[in-house]
Amino acid sequence: MITGGGAGLGLAIAKRMLASGSSVTLWDRDALALAHASSELGAHVDTVVVSVDELESVTAAVQQTLRQHPAIDALVNCAGITGPNTKLWDYPAEDWVRVMQVNLNGLFYCCRELVPHMRERNYGRIVNLASVAGKDGNPNASAYSASKAGVIALTKSLGKELADTGVRVNCVTPAAVKTAMFDQMTPEHIQFMLSKIPMGRFGEPEEVAAMVTWLCTEECSFSTGAVFDLSGGRSTY
Repeated sequence: MITGGGAGLGLAIAKRMLASGSSVTLWDRDALALAHASSELGAHVDTVVVSVDELESVTAAVQQTLRQHPAIDALVNCAGITGPNTKLWDYPAEDWVRVMQVNLNGLFYCCRELVPHMRERNYGRIVNLASVAGKDGNPNASAYSASKAGVIALTKSLGKELADTGVRVNCVTPAAVKTAMFDQMTPEHIQFMLSKIPMGRFGEPEEVAAMVTWLCTEECSFSTGAVFDLSGGRSTY
């Protein structure tokens, strides 16, 4: 199950999952994007329109997904927004709340509603999409950076809570990956992010998808509460 699966990294992860033999359910708030994704991906794909920032919507989507697939092996939390690029003291309060609600609260809702199902089966893989911004703190992106730092901390906490079960919880911290999310950023902020990457290029969606897919397999058995770097050398911790 992939949130934010209608486009961007979520769609790239879905393609890699399907190529590896998975059946995939895509969650997204954009019904049109889901329709396009379903048409592109073909068989073994289900879609659910859901707003992850609304607990009631997530609860209903989980129930619908479980009716279609009684066993959910993996949850990939990919839904997210960037918010505006501006100084903290100029940051609109309503935008701050919106970024936190989607990026952090929405991820919490999804984990909260699916973890009991995974615990009952004593098996599951949860992969959260964080960001290098959650490690380093990008200027002019305080809400995004803070929300992704929260994702990292939530991953560590939940990983420890489930360590005595068959459920593993990890996150990845990509540097900038050129997707439609760039449309939400200023050119100056995009250039700032590129200047921080020693490899001198942005990440590719397929590179993120490869790591996420492995983290969703049975082979990922001794890593939990961990943070996997995808930053082109920007962060090495």
